[in-house]
Amino acid sequence: MRELKIKGVYRHYCGDLYIVEDIIYNSETVEKMVAYRGLYEDGRLWCRPYDEFLEEVNKNGQKYRFELQEIESKNEHYK
Repeated sequence: MRELKIKGVYRHYCGDLYIVEDIIYNSETVEKMVAYRGLYEDGRLWCRPYDEFLEEVNKNGQKYRFELQEIESKNEHYK
């Protein structure tokens, strides 16, 4: 099973970027969910079932629904 990176930036297979804020749980069902924020427009906060967030879809040349992006810091302090 793939591992989720909190504060990681992920690309949805449609192209938009999102940052994973945290793992949350549905208060009624205790279902594990991913809270993630769009890095575009109004920065809306979304949630999706954990397994669905990490599932394989093979669409638009991308293997997974959301794929972690390797983004390096430009700040020498963080390298």
